Amino acid sequence: MSNPPVADFIAREARFGARNYEPLGVVLSRGEGVFVWDTQGNRYLDCLSAYSALNQGHCHPKILAAMVEQAGRLTLTSRAFHNDQLAPFYEEIAELTGSHKVLPMNSGAEAVESAIKSVRKWGYEVKGVPDGQAEIIVCANNFHGRTLGVVGFSTDPATRGHFGPFAPGFRIIPFGDAAALEEAITPNTVAFLVEPIQGEAGVIVPPAGYFTGVRELCTTHEVMLILDEIQTGLGRTGKLLAEQHEGIEADVTLLGKALSGGFYPVSAVLSNNEVLGTLKPGQHGSTFGGNPLACAVARAALRVLVEEGMIENAAVQGERFLEGLRSIRANTVRDVRGRGLMLAVELHPEAGPARRYCEALQVEGILAKDTHEHTIRIAPPLVITSDQVDWALERFATTLTRDFP
Repeated sequence: MSNPPVADFIAREARFGARNYEPLGVVLSRGEGVFVWDTQGNRYLDCLSAYSALNQGHCHPKILAAMVEQAGRLTLTSRAFHNDQLAPFYEEIAELTGSHKVLPMNSGAEAVESAIKSVRKWGYEVKGVPDGQAEIIVCANNFHGRTLGVVGFSTDPATRGHFGPFAPGFRIIPFGDAAALEEAITPNTVAFLVEPIQGEAGVIVPPAGYFTGVRELCTTHEVMLILDEIQTGLGRTGKLLAEQHEGIEADVTLLGKALSGGFYPVSAVLSNNEVLGTLKPGQHGSTFGGNPLACAVARAALRVLVEEGMIENAAVQGERFLEGLRSIRANTVRDVRGRGLMLAVELHPEAGPARRYCEALQVEGILAKDTHEHTIRIAPPLVITSDQVDWALERFATTLTRDFP
């Protein structure tokens, strides 16, 4: 029996679904490792990895086995009761990341909101900021999620337009500018919330030494450094955490996406004792946060990431991919940048929108994502091989050098 035509799936989505996405014209039905297949049987190399949620590849068999086993035993208790997966998850992720305390949540945006609440509470109860006056510094062109609290300090008009009024308490500075951070800090500043690499903005890598300076400033002024590693963490940049590239430690680290290997919404706030230590029973929570199914899946996702050498592979293949992209001689390309397997090709404006290059890449068997009109984001699963990188580079070369009508 043949599958319905692609146009039928797309038309039904358009009829019944909210139009808050504009996906490429492909309908996927299966995935394995670095590849996905559409309903017509065509195979594609996934160069988005669900925004780094699939670092371990599609349908990793060991994560799948852990999920199936736990789903047959116990899926949800709420935090009204203990479960036998939460404590091992706490211990394993804390030991892996060097954290003192863990707060489990579901989505990345929930982790961000939880961190904001926690550092404000720390600011009032530990630092001594007057009640209601806590300030958090963020960066222009940030992306920390889609909740109302988060979009209130976005600088992207599409993200925040007509969603106000917004909550006060945030100051926006340029990304990669330590002097701007120092100038923005006041006695009421409780935290600096920042991405180690700005992914949605187009994979913007800060200048070398930036985070070393940021860490020093935050320590000097008793400001909590919150690193949003929801996309950059768990091996994506060739290190377990992106902060390790400059040898620093955040006060609060946010993880999500690859924390479940793409099987289940799992996120976590990791912190020193001071920040999460201010939370008392009843002051914050989540029905699904820390549920046994999530914990079992996350434990398996972390285990395969380390045991199968995915982090080291990301460093090696990322360098190969980056060098290969930079070797492509195309008048369309303005810049190639990235770290590990978090890469981007920025096109000259006269080359036209990046969307059409992503559509052309789809024809070549590669799925990538455009952002900010002229940038192609590239983030394959960390299990990609050298041969697969070389195969992809041939198709990027063909696409970036082609003439569009």
